[in-house]
Amino acid sequence: MNQSVQVVGVYVRDQDEALAFYVDKLGFRVHTDVRNGDYRWLTVQAPGPASFQLGLFVPGPPVHDAATAQALQAMVAKGAMPPLVLEVDDCRAACERMRAQGVEFTQEPVDRYGTVDAGFRDPAGNGWKVIQSRR
Repeated sequence: MNQSVQVVGVYVRDQDEALAFYVDKLGFRVHTDVRNGDYRWLTVQAPGPASFQLGLFVPGPPVHDAATAQALQAMVAKGAMPPLVLEVDDCRAACERMRAQGVEFTQEPVDRYGTVDAGFRDPAGNGWKVIQSRR
């Protein structure tokens, strides 16, 4: 049996805001952007070889009731969700490129564990680690 991960989702407070961040600041590309009434299925992919899609989803109907959606938004805003990892060839250069696009870092690049890593958050509060590929 052949299996692979196609979409991994994150919760965002506003899909247009998230789309601008991921495309304009991180260099991702839009994979899918379709609507069904008020529901919007929006996915992006990181630059480089196509792998899985990152779904940018707003908590709410038809999946969540209002109270659950509000709780999820609050958790994301506090940075309580697990971090995502962006692997790059050169962490310091990638951070400088992203910083020039307006990305604000929560952790500057640091050497550790035999590589270099840094951290930032998206507009909704999702945490990201930028980790340099091991050579």
